[in-house]
Amino acid sequence: MSLGRVLVTRRWPQRVEARVAELFDATLSTNDIPLTSDQLKQAMTQYDVLMPTVTDAITADILSVEGRTVRMVGNFGVGFNNIDIEAAQNQGIVVSNTPDVLTDCTADIAMSLVLMVARRLAEGERHLRAGAWTGWRPTHMMGCKVTGKKLALVGFGRIARAMARKAHHGFGMEIMFFDPFVKDTDAGRDVAASQCDNLAELLKWGDFISIHCPSTEGTRGLMDALAFATMGRDSFLINTARGDIVDEEALVTALKDGTIAGAGLDVYENEPTVSKGLLKLENVVLLPHLGSASTETREAMGMRVVEN
Repeated sequence: MSLGRVLVTRRWPQRVEARVAELFDATLSTNDIPLTSDQLKQAMTQYDVLMPTVTDAITADILSVEGRTVRMVGNFGVGFNNIDIEAAQNQGIVVSNTPDVLTDCTADIAMSLVLMVARRLAEGERHLRAGAWTGWRPTHMMGCKVTGKKLALVGFGRIARAMARKAHHGFGMEIMFFDPFVKDTDAGRDVAASQCDNLAELLKWGDFISIHCPSTEGTRGLMDALAFATMGRDSFLINTARGDIVDEEALVTALKDGTIAGAGLDVYENEPTVSKGLLKLENVVLLPHLGSASTETREAMGMRVVEN
C-alpha cells in the first residue's frame, strides 16, 4: 500500500530510488535536470511530499501556491538554506533534512582541501599532466607543511568536530574554534580545542581557516575583504559549508594580491557558476561540491529522507 504521492526532483542513488518506489506512489527524475520554479509550483499541487535537493530553491512563492497538496518537504542534504523555512512554517508544511550521515565524508573533504592547497597537489598534477615536469629538484613546487599547524574552525557543529578529530589526532594540529552558539565549556576537550569568543582573533590565530557555519542572514558574506585582511599572509581558507558565506570577489582579490596564501573550496557563491577569477588562479583548489559524494553517504542521506 502506497504511503502517499512523492516527487523526487533529481536522480538519487539506485538503491534509494528503489526503496522510494516500493513505499510510495513515486515520480522519479529521469533526466536529472533541475526543475523550474513553475514546475515546482505545479508539483506542490500534485503530490503529498516534495523531495528536493539543496540546489532546488523552495521559495515562499512556491510554498504558498494556490491549491497546494504538499504537506512535507524532505530535503536531501544537511543544509536547508534552499528552503524558506519561515514560509513553510506559516503554511504548516513539515521540513526535514539529513544530519549525521554525511558528517565524516564532508570532514574528509575539508581535510583533503587542507592537504591539497597546502602541498600544491592539484597544481602539481596539472603540471605533470601538461608534460612540464623535468624531474625532482630541491626547490620545485615547495608548499606548506600541515602537521603541527593551527586549524581555526568557524562554527563547531558535527562536521567541524569531525574535522578537528582528524586534524588533531591524525596531523597533530592545534585546534581553536569560534561558535557563539556553543555554551559547553568542554565541547572541544577530546581534541584539546580552545574556544575563541572573537572571530577576528580566530582569523589572526589560524594557519588554516575552515568554514563550518550554516548560511544565514548573519553569515552570508562573513568572509569578506576585512576578514581576509585579518588573516595572515601565510594562511589558507577552506570552505565546505555554503558558498555564499564567502565574498567570492573579495577572495579573488585576496588570492591575487597575496593577502592570503591560498584557498580550498568545495562550494561557491553562485553554484554551479564559479567565478572566472578563481578559475584563473593556481593558489586555489576547486572541487565540484563533493563533500558528501561517497556511495555510502549519499545512500544514507536518501534513506534518511525516506525515514523522515
